[in-house]
Amino acid sequence: MPNRLAQATSPYLLQHRDNPVDWWEWGPEAFAEARERNVPVLLSVGYAACHWCHVMAHESFEDEATAAYLNEHYVSIKVDREERPDVDAVYMQATVAMTEHGGWPMTCVLDHDGNPFFAGTYFPDRPRHGQPSFRQVLEALVDAWRTKGDDVQRIAATLREHLNRDLALAPGAFTPEVLEQAVATLGAEHDAANGGFGTAPKFPPSMVLEFLRRVPGDQPRAMLDRALEAMAAGGIHDQLGGGFARYSVDASWTVPHFEKMLYDNAQLLGLYARVGDPLGERVARDTAEFLLRELRTPEGGFASALDADTEGEEGRFYVWTPAQLTEVLGEDDGAWAAEVYTVTDTGTFEHGTSVLQLLRPPDDADRLERVRRRLLEAREERVRPERDEKVVAAWNGLAITGLVDAGLRLGEPRWVEAAVAAGELLTRVHLDDAGRLLRVSRDGVAGRHAGVLDDHGCVAAGFLSLLEATGDPVWLDRARLLLDAALTRFRADDGGFFDTAADAEVLVARPRDPSDNASPSGLSSTVHALVAAHAVTGEGRYRDAAEEALASVATLAAQAPRFAGWSLAAAATMVDGPLEVAVVGPAGAERDALADRARRHPGAVVLVADGPDERVPLLAGRAPVGGRAAAYVCRGFVCERPVTEVDDLAHQLAPA
Repeated sequence: MPNRLAQATSPYLLQHRDNPVDWWEWGPEAFAEARERNVPVLLSVGYAACHWCHVMAHESFEDEATAAYLNEHYVSIKVDREERPDVDAVYMQATVAMTEHGGWPMTCVLDHDGNPFFAGTYFPDRPRHGQPSFRQVLEALVDAWRTKGDDVQRIAATLREHLNRDLALAPGAFTPEVLEQAVATLGAEHDAANGGFGTAPKFPPSMVLEFLRRVPGDQPRAMLDRALEAMAAGGIHDQLGGGFARYSVDASWTVPHFEKMLYDNAQLLGLYARVGDPLGERVARDTAEFLLRELRTPEGGFASALDADTEGEEGRFYVWTPAQLTEVLGEDDGAWAAEVYTVTDTGTFEHGTSVLQLLRPPDDADRLERVRRRLLEAREERVRPERDEKVVAAWNGLAITGLVDAGLRLGEPRWVEAAVAAGELLTRVHLDDAGRLLRVSRDGVAGRHAGVLDDHGCVAAGFLSLLEATGDPVWLDRARLLLDAALTRFRADDGGFFDTAADAEVLVARPRDPSDNASPSGLSSTVHALVAAHAVTGEGRYRDAAEEALASVATLAAQAPRFAGWSLAAAATMVDGPLEVAVVGPAGAERDALADRARRHPGAVVLVADGPDERVPLLAGRAPVGGRAAAYVCRGFVCERPVTEVDDLAHQLAPA
């Protein structure tokens, strides 16, 4: 019989609706039940594409005996971290404080006020490698709850105090020297042999790479190029269907953790497109088509993720043996494909299978394309990974920006049209009647959870990208609505931001994390939107807010640039201006050439229109020159004369 989760909107929670565990969703009712029964609360946090979440669910939450023990001795709450990033952030902080590491599945035990007194991640169904079984953990905690209540309350109080320490960050200034120090630190952490930074596991450093793209010098460009080449060639990149897996389990990008996340692919799409060389164009095209083919929902948004597992095995959908290649392609093409894609008899993955790589692209590009298409068609006959249908506002904002950047730079209006459709969905479904942004939807129906800061920042940035793509001022109005909400409801006294609104549900702590992870932090995403809004409107309040927010993370960026790449990218743009370009004139080759040249400048905000538009300050009073398309360039409150020739525009765009 289905449990309470049968009514959930989250696909992750729905995966657990048939568990024998008597799950509750997060809410006051669950804590009231625990208080009435005088039992602790078990909090289990995960997400739909998480491999080890599936393992723990199968081993423990589907087990009748374990479920019976949980139902008798706990009130059990299941949370989708992607739906409730605020809950996840608070208890992940507690998990890291108690265990010195984090991850999912996350397992916490709480008192009746939500204070954690135990935290961990995955627990096996039986003791392994010195780790206790999940049942042993549950029994020990029940014993502590009953017999050592004072100790439980002391631990809970200590953790609550830790979670509520003053979160104000050491102020600083984003000077050119800070940017130089960040580059030097990244250089020391750069893996020159394999590309990227650090060792295994390796996540795509999209935001750091965009920062490196925006600063001059041979060293930043070398680090950027090496990472882009290595990721594109490795197994983390789906060589047949396009798109990227969440991370590589090794340092060489060979074997991925096979789940595909929208936020990764949205960011990498834009990054590769903005780089603009043949490799960047090829990867951007493959990634954009992957988004439209495999993640787009019937309502026009983009689903959150594809699962890592199929038929109970991680990666089964994606890996190959030489025999399978031969079966699809025949002897000659099969042997050729095995060599080209590094598919070996021993394999690079499990059970003698290999993850496809393209370490040395062959000279015969036509043959490669024919082979790729035949293998892709054959792969489509396999059991596909499950898709998390949840539409997350922030990640769709990232997808809008990526599709716009790629569509405008590579001349693909279909991608821009898809971005507009996603923007309309967010407006129609995720903005409620009071103008509040909601975090998630599924099947065109919004969930009940309020948007957090990164939703406001990423969606506002996406709307400003749609202004750039369409020239329609409605997108500016919508972006202003979100940014004004961020400034009034999320801002901290020191100029930074909290991740939840002042009027949001009160948790044991108000989360505030300015560091970038796999996707931009709420602070850095909001700063990018503020910088763009200032460039378009000229309003000083947006620039002031961006500068104050950046100052609050300058120390973090200087000391740990790998966790502040998006803030560093915004700071690099602020140091350069930011650059504002209006291209105005009749549609045609001349206007396109000017716009294309302007868009190649890192961090530039570029608007294109037929003529002046008083509704958009950057376009106000800007007219063609002598009937020809003209470019108007401004940076740092100073404007150049309008120019009609691409060479003259290039001269104005060059650093002073």
